[in-house]
Parts: sequence; structure tokens; C-alpha cells
Amino acid sequence: MTDAAAIDIAQKALALSFMISLPILGFGLVVGLIVAVFQAATQIHEMTITFIPKIVAVAVALVIFGPWILTRLMDFTSSLLSDIPTLVK
Repeated sequence: MTDAAAIDIAQKALALSFMISLPILGFGLVVGLIVAVFQAATQIHEMTITFIPKIVAVAVALVIFGPWILTRLMDFTSSLLSDIPTLVK
């Protein structure tokens, strides 16, 4: 395997990891922002109020985007496994 092939595989893996994590992180970010605005408006600064909605939002995002994430991971893995004969040369 050449250095360029290894760098290409690493680059594709990093791009995939960013792409599949964005929806989950986005849901958490939006819910965290809404909770922060609510806490600022009501002056309730309880720590558990921030964690529970974020956990629920991440769980909902995983349910919604789980099949899409799994499809992307399976496509990447199958393309990587099918490229093994060309990489070994």
C-alpha cells in the first residue's frame, strides 16, 4: 500500500465520521441552545435541566438518522473491503 492510498483512506474515514456525527451533534446543539435561552429567561439554573433534553434529543436523532448512518458505514466498509486486492499490490 502506498502512502497516498493510506492518506486517501484516512481522509475518507474522517469525512465519513464528520458526516455521520453532524445530525446527532446538530440536534444536541439546537436543544442545548433552546434550553439555555429558557434558563436565561426564567433564571432557573438547574444542571439536570440541561442534560435530560440533550439526551432525549440525541436518542431521537439516533432513531431518525440511524438507518442512514448504518447505510453510510456499510457502504464505506464494503468499498474498503472490495479495494483490498488493489491496495495489496
